[in-house]
Amino acid sequence: MMKILDQIEEASPAISYAGLIERIEILRSTLRWSSRLERADIDKLLRQATSLRDEVMQLSHKERFVQAATAGEPQTSAEQSRGARRKALLERSFIFEGTFGDNPRLLESLEIAEKAAPTDLPVLIDGESGTGKELMAKVIHANGARADKPFISVNCGAIPDNLLESELFGHRKGAFTGASSDRKGKFESAHTGTIFLDEIGELPLAGQVKLLRVLEAHEIQRVGSDETIAVDTRIVAATNRNLRKLSEEGRFREDLFYRLSVIHVTLPPLRERRDEIPLLIAWFCDEAAGTLKRRPVRLTPRLRDFLLSYAYPGNIRELRNVMYRISCLAADMADIEHLPLDMRPAAPGSTAAQAEGGQASGEQPISVANLMSLSDAKRAASDDAEKAFLERGLREVSGTVAELARRIDMNRSHLQMLLKKHGLHSKDFRNRNAPPTKNGANERDEEDDEG
Repeated sequence: MMKILDQIEEASPAISYAGLIERIEILRSTLRWSSRLERADIDKLLRQATSLRDEVMQLSHKERFVQAATAGEPQTSAEQSRGARRKALLERSFIFEGTFGDNPRLLESLEIAEKAAPTDLPVLIDGESGTGKELMAKVIHANGARADKPFISVNCGAIPDNLLESELFGHRKGAFTGASSDRKGKFESAHTGTIFLDEIGELPLAGQVKLLRVLEAHEIQRVGSDETIAVDTRIVAATNRNLRKLSEEGRFREDLFYRLSVIHVTLPPLRERRDEIPLLIAWFCDEAAGTLKRRPVRLTPRLRDFLLSYAYPGNIRELRNVMYRISCLAADMADIEHLPLDMRPAAPGSTAAQAEGGQASGEQPISVANLMSLSDAKRAASDDAEKAFLERGLREVSGTVAELARRIDMNRSHLQMLLKKHGLHSKDFRNRNAPPTKNGANERDEEDDEG
């Protein structure tokens, strides 16, 4: 037995599928026919199994990269059917990490991710809040050569400015009050792996300078230390803001923007990927049932129709939260009443609904006779629910758009677009005697809203 093990240890480093299969069979035979293994033999088998796994992953990544890079352009994306494009990704062993659907814009993003994954080029992912930017970062990581190395996620918008440098690059003992010991930063933790910098648009200018140095020199300095530490880290960044516009305004370094966006991936909002909604409903329903240790909840036709037509300003994250709420509150069957109050469609002609905001602007209720089809009725109900939600939110924050955007986790420019769509003006909800919210003064918010 030991002779067989030694033969595997001395095997040629050249990788081929035939050679790997042969070595796997030797391992299986060793395990099958050995009545008793010593600890040293077990350790050796574990090392060999790990080595085989690494070689299989290398072959897989190499093959995927070659197929993606040499596929050529026999067909344009428009000429291929959606199913064929997704099937082609599957046949190339692409790892989807839970991304659903065959929406053309999503498939285009996945195809870009496939080509970018085997490289070490920086990737910038943009899209509205809740569209799955971190999941796309994990897709890029899982399909690259660093898949078995660390994936470290950092929310740049959630770190106080005075702790940002320490969080990203670490610090030495005594560097500042409270630094009682040496500490590794996120970049060191992600060494040889991938670091995901979420909400990169919230990074202050001082932090942007430090990050640019890492991209250029591939080294960091801990706070309180003059020593440089080399880091080999793949950078994937994400934002729900327009970084190009921010750079034009002087709020984001232009050189950093171009460094980060060598590969640019844009994720469409859920309202433009409606073909995914039924799949996501089923997935989150099963996921919630597993978490809550119960059978998956069933949906009434009325609730299902509403969920399929709703606008989802919070995108996939909002849909997931709704399905968890429904699964928690409903028994076997869920209906409209299990939705959050501010999401439910207003009852037609309801006085209470009008008082709550359904007809606050003097609009007439939509008549069924004026609707051309069932899809029109669904769209009207969804628009009514969306408008009621926005009106209620504006009242709660005294018309401060920035605060409402923060509360519902939505890109501010997208929120202003929705307000314009429904003819809502923040000044109509503003209480002039109310103090400004913590996110900004009312006067500044009004200027942004009206601009």
